[in-house]
Amino acid sequence: VQLQASGGGMVQAGGSLRLSCAVSGVTDNGYNMAWFRQAPGKEREFVAAISWGATNLRYGDSVKGRFTISRVNVRRTVYLQMNNLKPEDTAVYYCAADKRSFYNPTPADFGSWGHGTQVTVSS
Repeated sequence: VQLQASGGGMVQAGGSLRLSCAVSGVTDNGYNMAWFRQAPGKEREFVAAISWGATNLRYGDSVKGRFTISRVNVRRTVYLQMNNLKPEDTAVYYCAADKRSFYNPTPADFGSWGHGTQVTVSS
């Protein structure tokens, strides 16, 4: 599984960004997907996850109501719409994939990772 994240950048507080994660090297869409983020000096933090059929969605407490995860399986792409961004959202954002089910997602639940994309929110 190869994952390519894109869409990061710099934005002012209150602004929006949409991250994309393109999945390749697979023969089916049966992968659960997630976004995690990591700020300098901090542990990797769960942001959002979506099951392969989009029936199971989870969000980290700090992003609920502001971020939305979605997927378009025919494009093998997962999105993270981020609205009302705050300076504390500044981090490198990573997408991850795995076929195992998730409940309270942690990095250990996902075996495939892409390179991150930097999101910087200025105050």
